[in-house]
Amino acid sequence: MILYIAIVVITVLLAFAVRVMPIYGENNLSRQQALNGLCLFSIFTILFAVSACRLNVGNDYAKYVEFMHLIASDAYDYVPTEIGFNALVTVLYDISGYENFLLVFAVFAFFTILFFLKAIYEQSDSFGFSFFLFMAFGFYFHTFNTVRYYFALALALYSIKYVLRREWGKFILLVLLGATFHKSLLVIIPLYFLATLPWKRWQLALMAVFCTTFFFLQNFYLKVVVFLYPSYADTEYLEGGVSWFNILRCAGVLVLSLLYYKQAVKDSTRNRFYFYCNLGALVLYACCSFLPIITRIGYYLNITQILFIPAIVMKIPDKRQKRFFSIAIALAAVGYFVLYLMRAGDDGIRVLPYQTFMFHDMVPILSDLN
Repeated sequence: MILYIAIVVITVLLAFAVRVMPIYGENNLSRQQALNGLCLFSIFTILFAVSACRLNVGNDYAKYVEFMHLIASDAYDYVPTEIGFNALVTVLYDISGYENFLLVFAVFAFFTILFFLKAIYEQSDSFGFSFFLFMAFGFYFHTFNTVRYYFALALALYSIKYVLRREWGKFILLVLLGATFHKSLLVIIPLYFLATLPWKRWQLALMAVFCTTFFFLQNFYLKVVVFLYPSYADTEYLEGGVSWFNILRCAGVLVLSLLYYKQAVKDSTRNRFYFYCNLGALVLYACCSFLPIITRIGYYLNITQILFIPAIVMKIPDKRQKRFFSIAIALAAVGYFVLYLMRAGDDGIRVLPYQTFMFHDMVPILSDLN
């Protein structure tokens, strides 16, 4: 736990030293740009090293090692992972000459962290504030679990710039690439498109009526989930659950955005997109708690909070109000992080205790016990 706190403190301090300064054909780097590069490299190195060096940290770490072993054994009938993941494992194992699962986790860590940092740096109004929320909301530590999904989530966040530019070709190509590692990424094609629309009140009312179907057609939607995820059939994964933390967080962000809607949202295409993403996430968490994959779908929408919150705060005209909400948000985020650390060793999370291959051995996987 001390290690995780130290990582957050050090990287957040480095992040607040970063100032977004795009280079427009300049031949010489300014002092600030050099500092940006140094800080970003340091942040990436710290986060990558901690993630890549971990061993059996994460609820599904051993399960992924088992999947990789089955892929190496050509036992694809017992592997639910997508073709991109299977191909990557095959290539890395062939290059290594043995079942080098540490290298696979390291490659995922490298690209997941890279795309998260690039997305925050290129799209946030305040890199430091957005990065602080990224760490405090636990997104970095979540990447220790379900590495395929969080790689897809990083691509989703990065792809938003193409959505806002209406570069739909690049957006769809990136999504299709990411879907070869986690097919749930495909849902952002309709969801992000819907979030770009200039919704009228009567259209929102019709959508609210449609959302009522989630309450009396639950069996139908569960069948759709099983069709998309056959491996979920007759397992505990079909059990849903209300995500109160996500509901409260989405509600809080929406309340803040409504308070400063005219200043921050109304005339901003980007911020309206974030607004509708969070509204959609709130609807999903509140109405679709019976769906086992709702948290994953919701994260594709509420990941925008790390960009949206700073964008709102930066637009608050009154300095006292801006200071008040900055402090309130920071305290709430720290409180959330403390609660996360208190549960970090529980089943379903298991990012504590931290272990590294340098001092620990891998636990036996299922194939070793048979």
